[in-house]
Amino acid sequence: MKQDQPRPTPRAGIMDIEAYVPGKSTAPAGVTKVYKLSSNENPLGPSPKAIEAAREVAAKLDVYPDGSARRLREAIGDVHGLNPANIVCSNGSDEILGLLAQTYLAPGDEAVFTEHAFMVYKIYIQAAGAKPVAVKETNERADIDAILAAVTPATRIVFLANPNNPTGTYVPFQEVRRLHAGLPKNVLLVLDAAYAEYVRRNDYEAGIELAGSAENVVMTRTFSKLGLGGARVGWMYGPAHVVDAINRVRGPFNVNATAIEAGIAAIRDRAHVERSVAHNEKWLAWVSEQVTLLGLRVTPSVGNFVLIHFPDDKRHSAAAADDYLSARGYILRRVTGYGFPNALRMSIGTEEANRGVVDALTSFLKS
Repeated sequence: MKQDQPRPTPRAGIMDIEAYVPGKSTAPAGVTKVYKLSSNENPLGPSPKAIEAAREVAAKLDVYPDGSARRLREAIGDVHGLNPANIVCSNGSDEILGLLAQTYLAPGDEAVFTEHAFMVYKIYIQAAGAKPVAVKETNERADIDAILAAVTPATRIVFLANPNNPTGTYVPFQEVRRLHAGLPKNVLLVLDAAYAEYVRRNDYEAGIELAGSAENVVMTRTFSKLGLGGARVGWMYGPAHVVDAINRVRGPFNVNATAIEAGIAAIRDRAHVERSVAHNEKWLAWVSEQVTLLGLRVTPSVGNFVLIHFPDDKRHSAAAADDYLSARGYILRRVTGYGFPNALRMSIGTEEANRGVVDALTSFLKS
């Protein structure tokens, strides 16, 4: 076909979007054992109860799932003390973020997020035809005053990742409340609490109370970081009018049958959740300390990952470290697209993986 012939074209702005690139999962040829530490997955794997629940669904794959994911919403509500009617389940929390942008943004609108926040915010904002507004952070932390200063009459959504990925930093909840108090009532505050389970700070809240009491706040969560990344299960909690709007635009069977049953089993297996959190608490501190002792800067993290900064010299740069680690089977995440061209994000892995990365970095920095 000739290139000058008419053909379908995306609407204006779509081809300006930079596609999301996930962390790599493979090592160079010849590497026999791979430790994937690029996607913040749970090193303990899924709950055994979730695995069994997923297996039981296999014989019923011809049957459509419950379009409202009622039993999953009831399980989430039971565990967190929430009204299931104020919950929407989704194909990962990413889907909810996209649906919120699709529902509340139009061309000419603006949406605000911080400069090192989850890259899909910008993608979904642009996909809705709206203007993305990135706000500078202070010491790799969200700056509430800067966010409020960026709000204009055109602002419709503020996205706040708390904790943030890839920095691992968080905003104390009094600051979140100050942010909410400073927003116009017609601006939707989206609290993305994907890593909430891992946070062990007295001044942190995921956002349940605020989302349950305000008309312009929602909280999004995921099952991915506690072992169901492959199942793609997420959820949103918020006021009835937002839930109603999202239910009108989401797909009729957006959460598949396997994900529903695995999700129910996973969220009720509190022992597995506690083991996962305890493992992370121990090894997050250990990795942070050991990497710091090597002379590398680590952004203080409350998630299940650390952001490691490398020297400016090419010999020991993040790119060189990535090549060195990958050749030994340790797959970390390049974060150039997040505004950190000389850093790597490392998911907290098994004891073997964590110790292996530290040993490899020790050798790399001596080379």
